[in-house]
Order: sequence, then C-alpha cells, then structure tokens
Amino acid sequence: MSSSELPKVAVAELLAQKISALDAARLPDAVRRKCEDLLVDVVGLAVTARNEDYVKAALAACDGDGPCTAIGHARTLSAAGAALVNGTAIHGEDFDDTFEGGPIHAGAVIVPAVLAACERHGCDGHAALVGIAVGVETMCRLSTVAPTLTHKAGFHPTAVFGAMGAAAGVGAALKLKPKQMVDALGTAASMASGIIEYLAEGAWTKRLHAGWAAQSGLRAALLGRAGFSGPRTVFEGVHGFFHGFAHTTEGDYDALIGDFGARWVTETLAFKPYPCGTMTHPYIDCARRLGQRIKAADVVEMECDVGEGTVHRLWEPLAAKQKPANGYAGKFSTPYCIAAGFIRGNVGLGDFTDAAVRDAAVLALAGKVRYRIDPQNPYPRNFTGHICATLRDGTVVEERQPYMRGGAQEPLTRADIEDKFLLNARHGGWSADHASAALQLARTVFDGPVTLSALRG
Repeated sequence: MSSSELPKVAVAELLAQKISALDAARLPDAVRRKCEDLLVDVVGLAVTARNEDYVKAALAACDGDGPCTAIGHARTLSAAGAALVNGTAIHGEDFDDTFEGGPIHAGAVIVPAVLAACERHGCDGHAALVGIAVGVETMCRLSTVAPTLTHKAGFHPTAVFGAMGAAAGVGAALKLKPKQMVDALGTAASMASGIIEYLAEGAWTKRLHAGWAAQSGLRAALLGRAGFSGPRTVFEGVHGFFHGFAHTTEGDYDALIGDFGARWVTETLAFKPYPCGTMTHPYIDCARRLGQRIKAADVVEMECDVGEGTVHRLWEPLAAKQKPANGYAGKFSTPYCIAAGFIRGNVGLGDFTDAAVRDAAVLALAGKVRYRIDPQNPYPRNFTGHICATLRDGTVVEERQPYMRGGAQEPLTRADIEDKFLLNARHGGWSADHASAALQLARTVFDGPVTLSALRG
C-alpha cells in the first residue's frame, strides 16, 4: 500500500467510531460481571506480589509521586507510575487472566491504566467500567487479527497489544472524541514494545511488560486528547503495527472491528487456577490425575501431545525446560509444571521459588517428560492437554484435559475468584480485616467515585 493508495477510512477510524458509539448504560450484564470479576482478581494479584523484589524495584524506579494508588503500598504515585507498578505486580506471578484466543493477559494492562486515569482525572466508576470493557475488548480482539504471528516474530503479545488496548480503554474512560482516539492509537503503536528473551534465563522483563503497556497506553490517550497527531493507518499501513510486530499487513481486521460492541469476547476471559504459563494448565491437570494413579518411580517416560505454537516458549530448549534456571523460569517450563503437579498434587505460588525448582524428585520426573507436535492440536483456539505415561512394565497410562479450567468451558465462579483474592491477600501479608475492606471496595468500584485508598498500605 503506497501513500497514494491509503484508504479513505482506516481501521483505526472505524474502531474509534464504534467505541464512540457505545452506550455505556447498555453494556451487557455479562460484560459488567466479567469486569467486576476481573477487578477483584487483579487487586488480589497486586497484593500477593507487593513484597516481591521486582515490585520493590519497579516502585523504587518511579521518581514521580502523585495522587494515584500503588496497590498494597502506602506511597502514592503519578498516574503513569501507578499504572507501571500495578501492571508489573499484577502480571508478575503469571497468575492473571488469559484470553484463550490470543493468548494475552488483559487485566494486568487495562485495569491499572484505567484506574490510574480515573483516579487522576476524577472519573467515576461508570467511566472506569466503560474504559475497562473497551480496553479489554480491544486488546483481546487485536490478538486475533494475525494469530500466533506476534509470538513467532519474537514479541510478547500482552506487551504490544496491551499498549493499544490501554490507549483505547483510557480513551473511552476519558471520553475522547473519535479523532483523538485515532491519534491515541496511532501514537500508542510507537510506544508498544516487549521481546520474549526473558525465556532464556528467567529474567524479570516479562513482568514489566504489562505495566509498561499500561503506562504507555495511558500516555498515548492523554497525548491524543491534547491533539498530538498519530498515523490513522496505524494498523494496516505498510509500516504499521502488524507489519512491525507480526511481519504482515494481511490480518483479519474484521476480527477487530466487524461486530465490535455487538458481540463481546470479553465475556470469555479465563481466570487462572495455577500461577504459571496458561498453556501448561491442562497438562498440570493431567499430571495431577496421573499422580493419583501411578508412582513416579514406575515412570519411564511421559510424552505430551502439544500445539506447535507453544514449543518455542514452553518446551525448548528441552534440557533447560527440564531443569529451570530459577523459580520464574519454572513458570514457563511445561516439564517442570507437569512434574510438580504429579509429585506435589497441586501447583501454587510456593512451587515457583528458586528452592522449589531444585527439588530432586521433581527434577528427576521432569527429566522424563518429552513432547511431540500434534498437527491437529487446536491451539490457540483452545488449550488442551494429553499425556501418555509409559511405565517400567510397558503399561501406557493416559490422561487428557479437553480445555483450560477457569476458561469459557468451565469458568470460575465469583466465589472462586473471591476465595483466590483472599488467599492472595494473605500471601501478600494483609490481615483479614484489610483484605475484607479491599474486597468490598473491589466489588463496588463501578458504583460511585473511583476512590482507592482502601487498597493502599
């Protein structure tokens, strides 16, 4: 597409028009409930990580104080600082929500960006609800325009789609006009970033990606509101977003804008039962059931059928995945997660410490875990698990998991999510009273002024 062939109406303009036309009062009940669930979940995740070294480092690196809440901390920050710290904390333990079609983690980006904007600019809970719904919907839909190609290009989809979703969400909360929204989206694409080299040694950068995307989208929305010009052909242009991050301009843009506002993929957002890479979850379920049927000492090999798109992040190099470098690297090792679930009977936050991933019994079993690519595997449309365990006597024992628990086919209930919140708050060192007050606030943020002081400390 040359400059002489630019479209009369660009994809970003169509998206901005659809966002502007939304009637906030007519959001489907299911979307509101999902946004309420999301808010409860992410607040608990920010609290559970508040004392971790990577959160302390992110907080210490912020040099701008202001009126906005860093969840779990007494210090208040600028809006951008709060978005950065909260997004980093929420995504830090990889226990946050997932959109199965992406896969991406929307809540850790969109909620911090929108809450910070609302707290700083005096928006009410109604604006926060609209902003979160629009931001999540935009981010999730973007991940389906060119499925799997962003990962293949070496980028973290949560990071790059997150900046765009946050710009849309904050823009909706602040009631940007369509031209301002187009400018915000055009600018956000130049702020988007996030490579996946953290996989090499379990570095912290993935944790930062959600927070960086949140503050980038927030800044882009404010620039758009102020009249700063961005390219309207940001998505489909020859040098545009998808060209840069997916190495194509031939995406399915109808997946983004076709029925935006009429059908909400936000309703299908999944909540995690395990604090690790999403695609490991069905295999953990299989491993836990196998651990109840057979003994680790009898296992010769455990072979897993997997989707090709998961191999480079969760399976290779296999020797390194069978012996993770540290606790964080263990979160992105399917062999380790399988072995931990088999040996320990469950997988929780305590299974991803540096000490936990050196457990000799777990590592011995992880060393027996292999994979084979199944060309019929439905990833990324659905996350499944299949393990064949071969025993010393030649017996083969199999387990299958047809979907991710916590996802669209077996969603967590509100009670499940609130139980998870309370466990996370306890893990983060909050008293029962503090956790109860924070939970009550999280339940009601959308009903009045956005006042988040109960989430501090």
